Amino acid sequence: MTTIEFVDQTLRDGQQSLWGLKMRPYQAADALEHLDRAGYRVVDLTGPGMFTVLLRTFKDDPWAATDFLTQGLKNNVVRCGMRTISVIGFNHTPDSIIDLWIQTLIKHGVTSFWIYDCLYDMPTMYRLAKVIHDNGGVAVPAVMYGLTGAHDDDFFAQRAKEMASWKGVQTIYVEDAAGVLKPERAATLLPAIRAATGTIPLELHCHNTTGLAPLNYIEGIKAGFTILHTASRPMANGPSLPSTEAMTTIVESMGHTHGLDKSTFAPVAANFEWAARDAGFEPSVPAEYDPRIYDHQLPGGMTGTLISQLQQHGMADRFPAVLEEIPRVRQELASPIMATPFSQFVGIQAVLNVVTGERYKLIPDEVIRYAMGHYGPLIRDVDPTVMDKILDSARAKEFQGWVRPQPSLGEIRAQFTPGISDEELLMRFMTSDEEVDAMLAAGPIRTDPRRSENEIVRTIQDLARGASEVTSLSIAQPGWSLNACKNH
Repeated sequence: MTTIEFVDQTLRDGQQSLWGLKMRPYQAADALEHLDRAGYRVVDLTGPGMFTVLLRTFKDDPWAATDFLTQGLKNNVVRCGMRTISVIGFNHTPDSIIDLWIQTLIKHGVTSFWIYDCLYDMPTMYRLAKVIHDNGGVAVPAVMYGLTGAHDDDFFAQRAKEMASWKGVQTIYVEDAAGVLKPERAATLLPAIRAATGTIPLELHCHNTTGLAPLNYIEGIKAGFTILHTASRPMANGPSLPSTEAMTTIVESMGHTHGLDKSTFAPVAANFEWAARDAGFEPSVPAEYDPRIYDHQLPGGMTGTLISQLQQHGMADRFPAVLEEIPRVRQELASPIMATPFSQFVGIQAVLNVVTGERYKLIPDEVIRYAMGHYGPLIRDVDPTVMDKILDSARAKEFQGWVRPQPSLGEIRAQFTPGISDEELLMRFMTSDEEVDAMLAAGPIRTDPRRSENEIVRTIQDLARGASEVTSLSIAQPGWSLNACKNH
């Protein structure tokens, strides 16, 4: 009998996969006390993408949002995810800004960092792990799985072995972002990683895109993985992760134990059922099995983005053609693992190939720089014909001899108003003055979870037709009150 621990992904990868990171702090407010006392090993909370969406979509201050959420999770370790050479966006971020980003998040109570590099630039990943450790945080290096034909079990196992040797690393994290790990591959891959890493605890994070993630978790438990990533049921399944509700039942049925307080599950789920409606989303449902995922390997959050890009060109009907183009582009671009940013590079290039009607007529700067090795070492060579097209472009000639800029923090500060906070400096450097000014002008973030007028109207309508599980509703404001109940 083994004790299985859980990492909660409701607030981060659940909403990233299902909502495109459009969860605002007030929409999580009523769930925080229940998540806080549930007994999770870690609550995965935030990341650069969440900062970007809060700032640009809602003009919410991401630092204030982080403070509100961490204060509501004061009894938990909270986590942030990040890449090794970039923070916000796909452009390279100077090390001085990356280091300040880590230091500032730790100051705000975020002390766990899962870090990843899908090209496995190990010296760069090690540098990041060391910075996190030296500043009082805990680095959780990620083994990002990909179904490429170029990455075998031994490749992943040897990278995990190296990560496990780094000072301060307490767990290793294995992620299947695209949801393409099959149980039969899990049965060889996960024991290989376990054997290579000794006794260090291992975390498993599989997206349930094909419905097979729970089976992969079972294989992980058999192999000796003791930490599973899950989300509250309304924020689970489909392109998200397995639900906490389902996985605790599976763990118990296997004869293992866990430390979660199951009485917290229902109020957390109730909050996010409401939050989904408030945000304009439907609560998640399990995805139907689609074998095409093993060809295109699109992470869940990218599908809507690609459809939106095609709609802008009046070509939404060409989405099936894009799905057919993606595997070809992925192979030609040296079989990168399909996770950020390389899944975006492949997907955008596939869209351009379909939209223009001529393959590689337009090549984004990021694809050019990726092919030239600016993002790290490639597992194999880019297709020679495609590489010739890339190198013949005018932009490729401009990028010849490019070296990643490394300005000091002092040089960066000199570009901005003297005396601004580290938080404001980071946002202005990585986004724009206009966006930050709009955020500041918008005032404090909303943290009050009071239901919107539309939500109240919908609830009353449900009561009237007997469709809601709610049996009564009471609303009180200064000077008036409303009480409604279901007729029996």
